Formats: sequence, structure tokens, C-alpha cells
Amino acid sequence: MRFRLLPSDDRFFELFNDAATNVAECARRLRDVIADGGTADPDAVSAVISCEQRGDQLTREIMRRLNTSFVTPFDREDIHALAEELDDVVDDMLEVAYRLELGDRDVNAMPELKQQADVLVQATDSIVAMIAALESMKGLRPHLDEVDRLETEGDVIYRQALRRLYSDQLKARATLYWKDVVEAMERALDTLEDISDVVEAIALKHA
Repeated sequence: MRFRLLPSDDRFFELFNDAATNVAECARRLRDVIADGGTADPDAVSAVISCEQRGDQLTREIMRRLNTSFVTPFDREDIHALAEELDDVVDDMLEVAYRLELGDRDVNAMPELKQQADVLVQATDSIVAMIAALESMKGLRPHLDEVDRLETEGDVIYRQALRRLYSDQLKARATLYWKDVVEAMERALDTLEDISDVVEAIALKHA
């Protein structure tokens, strides 16, 4: 057990919990956009944009506290890295929404996209639970393993999507469009694994 000579600023944990909750909310709002048939309803896209803006606010608050706190609950570079990854994944999800907004195409042409969205929501729920366990550093392993499993599942779905795209079932322009969208979703899932990697590194340092 680590002993502290000075109290650390534990407000960081609250901010990280808020950021993780915002990530999960953004994933659900993005799934709503996709469930609407990929028509990128302005209200649904606006909800994703709101989550991205909320994520930016939380990241700025974490960085402000990082610059003013004398003692932090764990290494400053790890706080910075975790904040950046939580911000990046919301940016990734917003990029998916923007790409969907570029075209009015039937999302049923790419059923894998809905599967990716479901995996994304499940993984963000695991991120919420993982971040909630960060303060005590207890019970992290099941959430780390679940994010890893879901990211692997996402990889399988992504490869299935590529096989569909390369099968000549779609016209060339539609193929390029959907390839951009599913790749953007894959990046979001990869970033969730990056969050998990940062948390695992923190846990190892404090074991």
C-alpha cells in the first residue's frame, strides 16, 4: 500500500468518471444515428456533437487541475494520457456521425455497421465500470479483459465489412463511402482499447 505524505487531489476521479459516462452516452447517441437508417437525422447528430463538446470541457478541466494540483493520485503523464484518450474516442465517434452525414445512403447496405455500434456501446459500458474502479484499483481485470474481447470482436466485424465491400456487391462510390464509415468506427473501437491500456499501465504501477 502506498502512503501519502500530502493529500492528493481526488477530484480527478470524479472528472474521469464524468468523462467515461460521456463516452458511453456518445456511443449510444451514435448508435441512434445508425439505427435511424444512416440518414444522419440532425437532432441525432446534434446529440453526438453535444457529447463531443462536453468531452472537450471535461478534458480542459482535467488539464487545469493537472497544472494547479501539487499532489496527484497517480503520475501526471498518466493523467494526461487518460484524459487525452477519453477525449479522442469521442472525437472518433463524432467523425463517424459526420461521415454518415455526408451521404444519404441506406445503412442496411452495411449491416456490419450496426454490429460495430452495438460492440461500441458494450465496450463503453466496460470503460465506465473500469474508470469507476480506478480509484480503489480493485476489480479492474474483468473490465480490462472485456474491452480486449470486444475490441477483438470489433476486428472480426471490420474484416467482415471489408469482405462485403470488396465483393463487388456495391457500386464503386458506395464502396468508398462505406469503407470510410466502417474504418472510422474501427478507429473508435481501437481508441477504447487504448484507454484500457492506459488504465492497465496505471494499475501495474500502483500494484
